[in-house]
Amino acid sequence: MFLIDRILFVAGLLLLLSILSSKFSTRVGVPVLVLFLALGMLAGSEGIGGIAFENYGLAHAIGTAALALILFDGGLRTPFASVRLAWRPSASLATLGVLITSLITGLAAAVLLDLPWLHGMLLGSIVGSTDAAAIFAVLRSGGISLSRRLASILEIESGSNDPMAIFLTVGLIELVLGQANFGAGLLVLFLQQMLIGAVVGLAVGKLATLCVNHINLASAGLYPILATAAGLLAYGSAASLGGSGFLSVYLAGMLIGNSRIVLKRGIFLFHDGLAWLGQIAMFVMLGLLSFPSQLFEVAVPALGVATVLILVARPAAVFASLLPFRMPTREVTFVAWGGLKGAVPITLATFPLLLGVEGAMMMFNVVFFVVVVSALVQGWSLPACARWLGLERPPASEPPVSLEISSLRHVEGDIVDYFVGLDSRAAHRSVRDLPLPDDVVIAMITRGQHIVMPRGHTIIEPGDHVIVVLTPQNRHFVDRVFAPHLPGQSEDMPLESEFPLRGSVTMKTIRDLYCPDLDIPIEWTIDETIRRRLNSDPISLGSTLRTKDLAFHVREMDRDGRITRVGMVVCPRSSEKSPPDSSQSSESTPDSADAGPMAASAATTTSTPDESASTETETEARHESSPHRTPDASGND
Repeated sequence: MFLIDRILFVAGLLLLLSILSSKFSTRVGVPVLVLFLALGMLAGSEGIGGIAFENYGLAHAIGTAALALILFDGGLRTPFASVRLAWRPSASLATLGVLITSLITGLAAAVLLDLPWLHGMLLGSIVGSTDAAAIFAVLRSGGISLSRRLASILEIESGSNDPMAIFLTVGLIELVLGQANFGAGLLVLFLQQMLIGAVVGLAVGKLATLCVNHINLASAGLYPILATAAGLLAYGSAASLGGSGFLSVYLAGMLIGNSRIVLKRGIFLFHDGLAWLGQIAMFVMLGLLSFPSQLFEVAVPALGVATVLILVARPAAVFASLLPFRMPTREVTFVAWGGLKGAVPITLATFPLLLGVEGAMMMFNVVFFVVVVSALVQGWSLPACARWLGLERPPASEPPVSLEISSLRHVEGDIVDYFVGLDSRAAHRSVRDLPLPDDVVIAMITRGQHIVMPRGHTIIEPGDHVIVVLTPQNRHFVDRVFAPHLPGQSEDMPLESEFPLRGSVTMKTIRDLYCPDLDIPIEWTIDETIRRRLNSDPISLGSTLRTKDLAFHVREMDRDGRITRVGMVVCPRSSEKSPPDSSQSSESTPDSADAGPMAASAATTTSTPDESASTETETEARHESSPHRTPDASGND
């Protein structure tokens, strides 16, 4: 039996056990990453497996590659809307927050472990950042449903704070080894990491999007691999130029994920699997790398460091970093408790080992112990903390069917799965009463485990999933039809955009769905309204009726002179200087993001069929255990 045969057998066995442990994790509430670590420790040299693994260079390489794939997948699933909501507080946490956390934890480590203060600061910088893999795993697969802004703050912070942690770690190692001095050199290192990482990531992401849409590959299976190549290229290019590869790969993924690309759903599913594989490989390997007997030797001081980190350093850093944003205290408290540590600190702890820093092995064991405590205490209690603070939201319903169109080239069209909530504007209405244009088609309605073929008289009920085929330019108006009707909700309709409607639509429907201040009798149709209001003028194509908020342009008439189609335009009010800035209003009201149209829809968007497209409709029970839930998993424009 060759060595590779044994390696493949052990790897397959560890993967299988890791997947089975994830089922156990969801039942008992233990963070799945802790189970992966425990599995690695059990398989290690001091466990029942007896696998001897002390190659820190290989561990660093595997951890870096796995984290790059996890961050790329995280970027793919981070919509720009979330970035607009959360980039300022996230940026503050990713820079000032990491610095404060590292300073306080470093001072505590120097005292508790009797280390020189530079070595203490080094240990503090290693554990100063929030781990992306841990946050993504807990938030996206741990059963926690938060407001979009709060979840985005934690996810974007964890995806973007690695450059600060790496800068502090590398800078302090150089200081410890006498290879650098305090001053401008450290500042240049930080700016170099951030700027090069950002520029390379955005450039590679843009080029990758163009390449995916125009390369016209013969096999659909090559497109996900092409996207993976782009992510690896983003990391490698930035790191080779002296920038942050982690920031670069995250931004590249974000740019690709927010673009309209070929086979988007397939690319997302492929990287979902890669991210899981990366998490399993990284945490099992780090478990193999540990020695439980050495962990017990540092348990008491390491527990003290973990206590200061969790209860003092992280809360102080979060409250100081978020003070300018006037967030509610309960949200700030949750962010403070959500500073999970994971693979990044353990990977950074291999730097001193590789570079020969004095006391590096002891630091590695302390960091490992701190990570285990953080994952157990914070990861296990995070759902309970969200409920205790009143921040948990009802989880969005998963569609019982998936409908996908596979096309090997980019075409303009979306398929959207709208979930109809109790407060949806479309609830209890018949299909024929929905003000949808002729080029918008309701393809299918799923009710429970049954498919309802839509007819004009079909009533849409709360709990339904309505699958709609539409063109991108009509997306916002159709979102509005299925959005929740919330008292006091801002009317964020796109100004000066024409939406085609049938002339038979009633003013009651217009009032309910688009314009609550309409001053026209609700029983009139659009056709009747235009005729009554323009009774002194001949009506022809192009005739226009203007109200306080709306304008109706006649676009089609039948032979009898009846108006069959109009273009409705939302007009800006005279008091408005400019269209409202949705990103600013969302920032000032933390929960506003959850009151928008997409709060009622789980959108699944793909290319529409053409002569080169094949339509695949799959009806399947949703028993997936994906760590990522993304409403925009196949195209949020």
